[in-house]
Amino acid sequence: MSTLMLSATAASTGSAFQIRSTSDLYANRSFQAVGVMSSSTGTATVIIEVSNDGVNYVTLGTITLALTTSPSSDLFFAYTVYEFYRARVSQVTSNGTVTVYMKA
Repeated sequence: MSTLMLSATAASTGSAFQIRSTSDLYANRSFQAVGVMSSSTGTATVIIEVSNDGVNYVTLGTITLALTTSPSSDLFFAYTVYEFYRARVSQVTSNGTVTVYMKA
């Protein structure tokens, strides 16, 4: 499992994760976002982006979380052949934290 973004507390873009082995390019992958609030409730939106050149990214999928003081999570699966993956948190409510994982 790879961490695409760790403990984001504001809108931000994670570092690119590059698939280094040609045999690993063709795979079913899951993308999971986990979020929590330190108090109250809120929301977070995570966009999973992919690229073949590491420069020009497109959206593979979007995860929207309803945040509470208990961790909440959502995920999606995709069969992908891209070389680069990254997570972009487009918004997270103040006092919220989001972590994003990818597993092949």
